[in-house]
Amino acid sequence: MVGEIGMKGELFCMIFGGAIAGSVFGPLIAPAIAAVMHFIRPQWLTHSAEKKACEVYSCHVSPDGERLATGGLDGNVRIWSTRAVYGAADESASHLPKQLCSLSHHSGAVLTVRFSGNNRYLASGSDDKIVLVYERDLSAAPSARPLFGSNEAPHTEKWRTYRRLAGHDNDVQDVGWSADSSVLVSVGLDSKVIVWSGSTFERLKRIDVHQSHVKGLTFDPANKYFATASDDRSIKIFRFNSPAANATAHDQQTNFTVETSITTPFKDSPLTTYFRRCSWSPDGSHIAAANAVNGPVSSVAIINRGNWDSEINLIGHEGPVEVCAFAPRMFSKTPLTPGTPPSTPVTVIACAGQDKALSIWNTSNPRPLIIAQDLATKAISDLTWSPDGRTLFVCSLDGSIVCICFEDGDLGFVLGLEENERILQKFGAGRKGATLPEGTESVRLEEMARDGERREVEGRMGELMMDGNGQAGDTPMANSGITAGPQWQMQQVPEAEKATNPPEQKEKPYKQKVTLTKDGKKRVAPLLVSTGGGHRSNLPNAHLLQASANNNSTISNDPKTILDLSRPYDGLPKGGMPVLIFGNKRKAPVLEEGEEENPQQITNGKRIAVLAGGGSGKKGPEETPEFIRPAVINPASSISQIRLGVPKVRNIVSRVVDSSGLPSSNVPSAAGGASTAGAQAPPSSDDYTFEARNLRNAGEPTRLTLLRHGQVLWMDFVPKAALLVTGNSNFWSVACEDGTVHVFTPVGRRLLNPLILEAQPCFMECRGWWLMCITSIGMAYVWNLQTMKSPHPPVSLAPILDSSNTYQKQESPTKAEAITEAGVNSEGTLIVSLTNGDGFAYSSDMCTWHKLTEAWWAVGSQYWDSTGTMRSAQNSSDNPTDPKSPAISAGVISHLERRTTNEVLLHGRGRFLQRIVKSLLNREGYEGFETAVSLSHLENRMAAAVLLNAKDDFKNYLMMYARRIAAEGMKAKVEELLRDMMGRIGAEEGEGANEKEEEDIVGWNKRELLKQILLAIGKHRDLQRIAVPYARLIGVMDEDEGEYV
Repeated sequence: MVGEIGMKGELFCMIFGGAIAGSVFGPLIAPAIAAVMHFIRPQWLTHSAEKKACEVYSCHVSPDGERLATGGLDGNVRIWSTRAVYGAADESASHLPKQLCSLSHHSGAVLTVRFSGNNRYLASGSDDKIVLVYERDLSAAPSARPLFGSNEAPHTEKWRTYRRLAGHDNDVQDVGWSADSSVLVSVGLDSKVIVWSGSTFERLKRIDVHQSHVKGLTFDPANKYFATASDDRSIKIFRFNSPAANATAHDQQTNFTVETSITTPFKDSPLTTYFRRCSWSPDGSHIAAANAVNGPVSSVAIINRGNWDSEINLIGHEGPVEVCAFAPRMFSKTPLTPGTPPSTPVTVIACAGQDKALSIWNTSNPRPLIIAQDLATKAISDLTWSPDGRTLFVCSLDGSIVCICFEDGDLGFVLGLEENERILQKFGAGRKGATLPEGTESVRLEEMARDGERREVEGRMGELMMDGNGQAGDTPMANSGITAGPQWQMQQVPEAEKATNPPEQKEKPYKQKVTLTKDGKKRVAPLLVSTGGGHRSNLPNAHLLQASANNNSTISNDPKTILDLSRPYDGLPKGGMPVLIFGNKRKAPVLEEGEEENPQQITNGKRIAVLAGGGSGKKGPEETPEFIRPAVINPASSISQIRLGVPKVRNIVSRVVDSSGLPSSNVPSAAGGASTAGAQAPPSSDDYTFEARNLRNAGEPTRLTLLRHGQVLWMDFVPKAALLVTGNSNFWSVACEDGTVHVFTPVGRRLLNPLILEAQPCFMECRGWWLMCITSIGMAYVWNLQTMKSPHPPVSLAPILDSSNTYQKQESPTKAEAITEAGVNSEGTLIVSLTNGDGFAYSSDMCTWHKLTEAWWAVGSQYWDSTGTMRSAQNSSDNPTDPKSPAISAGVISHLERRTTNEVLLHGRGRFLQRIVKSLLNREGYEGFETAVSLSHLENRMAAAVLLNAKDDFKNYLMMYARRIAAEGMKAKVEELLRDMMGRIGAEEGEGANEKEEEDIVGWNKRELLKQILLAIGKHRDLQRIAVPYARLIGVMDEDEGEYV
């Protein structure tokens, strides 16, 4: 070992050729390399107050490597020249300015400092609950005099406070910038994670998902995620898309969502650490998590990107590790040769903490490259690397700041930045440059967009505002013992242990601990209300929440709900109407032993028994209406490709409607349907009850009665037993066992001859003047009883039951997905839902079925509303519609999506699809998967709104789609949307009879929609070149022109 001391003990040069070398800093071990390192500790590089060194909590090097920022107990943010630090032992560098600037704008200790990636800003957080953002004033001349009342040297740089960000309720422990500097995130002891815009510094979102102090933060270099570490012994991973420079909180409601929660490495981690500073590797593949444990010893957990498991731990520190820092560059194990590709790149990480030791590792060695013990006299609080990866700065609570310089080959051979960018491309890394407005029209359009957005928010009565309590827009959601000695090794979880301790997927609520005192009394430990339960499912878009499953998986059928759809049939079995089909595929697959299907449960098209609901613990069938006998099966069912269950003949079949003709909430229960009292409305009610009473003898006629206030308004008879009844203020209808349908006027006059169907009806519903009927062989009929016409011929359900993909069996049919709901809207559109969550509608214009919703969107789209709490488009209309007379197809799409959510949660498909989606997110080529699925979901919603002629829903989904493609910068889709909404330009009068139709879409004028779209996307400067010409053409720029001139 050779040591050189100069500049009053400021420089130590260590050359390692063996295993151990000693210095005033303690033993240094380098088992794997022969390294030359320089330890630099200038006496002037410190925070001091009254000639006493203060604790230094944080340090960070600027992206250009010219400045070192530090923060400490004295409340000052100090900016140092790294050139002066590197030249501390060089007499020729003594003239260089040492401290460039000192900022004393905090009223408390400075706990964190971080430069932005664009090298423009410096952010600091303090225990005064404030985040300050500084900017260098390039126009200010260097000061020639020291500050008044200070003995410090004159400042050579002028930094000013650019923004003061107030939002935390306790100490700000850490701040961090995204890779493109578009986002600033702060965390603190108030358990909050606050997201700020990196351009306007407006608060974009406050996230409240942690249950204890948040003490660490790191960003993904690929700009897709960021992670926060908390004393609730978890790390939360958040997914985000970089917001635009002028984004607002209103834009980011669906951004910054929780991807997953990692708890396994921190189950017994101590709560004594002041920081939990984690770090993301420069290749984007790993997170180094401080303050983890591996059995009884402290460790650093290495978390893999994508599956977020932790199989590798860095073992050896005697005390908890408080800070980890990956070097920002990739390294090669062999010297670089021009023209030769580098060997497998490796990453380098430094770790330190309460044991006052520093360890440096790389991914190619199971043991650390370097260990420096007793590097400080107190715990090490922060680490930071220079941008070139050759220098490491260490700060400690003893007030010392140490610079460690490495030479080529010490840690490896530094690769160029292009290697980082090449590796990050597989994660979809991309950087968007800032865009300036191109003219006054662009500025005016941007201002108009902001004003329109502000008016929209104010019009919602503060529903989405983040002022006051700030709940709207927020996302709800052991002391270490003494060890015998360090065992410096990188430990991988054994396969057997992985099998017994899989990654936590089911979070258990906290339970109160019960202990026994010496006198035998029980003592119950107190438990904070905020820490108990409340865990949620972690689907990719965070959207199938556990709260949905806790609602007993029911869907509200309240007739007062704004929904333009006939009431669901209340006589369905629990699993829906059973269906058997004969497949179209000729060659059946060979089933393995034990996989033979058992179709005996549903034979001859009979309905299965209704089992007791939920987890009531009852066994056997539930109370059901009094069945007289099974219905006589039509011979057509025996040769049909599709066989639906046929309702049994019940003693009483009834339908209750209110005075306005809508289905009434006063519907007799299934168990009470057999009694006359249960079938009649209460005397004080204005409801009408249409009742069909079947007699036990098959040859006796069925009596039909309409009652109100217990009085019979009219009575009639039909020769065969009634299976289904329906009706409203326009007509009453009854379907009989022989396949006939009888229709009566409100006063009991027969409106039509009996309609003859080929088989017994299974569903019969009505809406307005439309009557829908589905028979047991899967044929659907829709009639308009006002015009006495049908919009289309009878439609088969075979396509939506997937008969084309079902293998043909000669012995027996195959059980298909059951039908959970079949109805018709006020335009006569047939709508069907299945048990797999799929929802369909039949287009009479295109003569084909359309799939409106499916489970795929539920786990892949960020716009899926699993809780049913999304504000209805109907409510957002300027003229809210009366529930008794809703707009066309109002609420149908959201109703079908709630059905899908219900089925996905009930049958467990959500977890299966979640695994598929998560595996795709980590593959190369699938970087934009979630964005693509979310946009496809919105496009599917818009197409469904056009098919159903849902006016309000279409506008709502269109605006959501326009905002999203604008935020994603999809110029081609934006231009196509604007062109479609613009319609024909310069058409002459009388040129075509359909000109008026071409100017409208779903009842909206395209030009009016175009204006709103332009105002929604006008603030995105990278799209203003596309938007301004359209705004000029339709006169948007002429509106309120005087206000912006």
